[in-house]
Amino acid sequence: MKYGIILLLLLVTAHLKAQSNTLIQGTVYYDKNENGIHDKDEPGMAGVSVSDQVQVVVSDAQGRYEIRASKGYGFVLVTSPEGYAPTASWQKVAPTNDFALTKKNTPASFSFIHASDTHISEKSVDRMQKLREIVGATKPDFVLITGDLVKDALRVSEKEASGYYELYKKETEKFTVPVWSVPGNHEIFGIERHLSLVSQSHPLYGKKMYHHYLGPNYYSFNYGGIHFVGLDNVDYEDLWYFGRVDSLQVKWLQADLATVPKTTPVITFGHMPFYSGGLSLTAFTEEGPSRTLERESGKLQFRHIVSNAEEVIKILDTHPFPISLAGHYHSRQVFTYERSGSPIRFEQTGAVVGANRHEHEVLPSGVTLYTVTNGKIDAGKFIPMDK
Repeated sequence: MKYGIILLLLLVTAHLKAQSNTLIQGTVYYDKNENGIHDKDEPGMAGVSVSDQVQVVVSDAQGRYEIRASKGYGFVLVTSPEGYAPTASWQKVAPTNDFALTKKNTPASFSFIHASDTHISEKSVDRMQKLREIVGATKPDFVLITGDLVKDALRVSEKEASGYYELYKKETEKFTVPVWSVPGNHEIFGIERHLSLVSQSHPLYGKKMYHHYLGPNYYSFNYGGIHFVGLDNVDYEDLWYFGRVDSLQVKWLQADLATVPKTTPVITFGHMPFYSGGLSLTAFTEEGPSRTLERESGKLQFRHIVSNAEEVIKILDTHPFPISLAGHYHSRQVFTYERSGSPIRFEQTGAVVGANRHEHEVLPSGVTLYTVTNGKIDAGKFIPMDK
């Protein structure tokens, strides 16, 4: 038995050593003819950020990059520089990947829609059609959807949760503009095990189902002089979730921003708000599925905001940080944080799935349309989804 354990430890050590010596490598190149093939006359592109969601590197003079394999999630991402966009996908599966970029004019003025809490199911799929109609009427450059994309994956079977994910993917593929999604608490598969009856050893448990269907759960992209950062700011411990940007993602964020010019404004979008007036609409309780308080590693915290907000904001403050977008509370909220530095706007939008009722008030379903001109973001226009 003793020798068997020693042999097992040696095998595990050898496996981990082999993993640490594996390289993720490829080339970022200018795809002149936009065919997605690296032809001989197509040069590599220097200084482009590539990431495995842990490390962030920049391509060399020939467009080559190398990432020593780490404890990532099996993805390789490219953050296209200003004036370029991927010919095909911005995300690929490790270990060897080339990224084809093509020139794309980015206007000095552009618009985007912030939507959230689609909670998609067969019963609510018509809400996605309404969202597409708004997109068709307003013609934004892209759409951000900040979590709670599916009706539920927390407390249901794999079959039910997968069905919601497949439906969300099918419906977002119908949009005529890019849709950038990040996860919310409802995307975490099976962790309420007393209800889902899902084992922790299930291959799609936790965040793995999101990775399987939708890819990276946090990332960045550039558009119109703005660096957009999509955050996964819902963490979990045992049977419960709470608002937090985990330590691995914090390190990634530092590395990501280190490749961005200091004068470039940053806009974040995630499910849980950093700060929110929504706390005033809920009772403080440690009990029940919607409880306001939760323990993170034994420490009592507010559950429905990002508990390490100040840590994350300190990193973001290395750049102009005008606005942070979130959902979760199913209501349009605007909160400006006046401080010694530049003010930050913490804004939430309504829920696509439907209106939210609080006491005698109806908090309407809707999305927010923002226009950015020369790096300045406007006040936003809330667009109700129902008359």
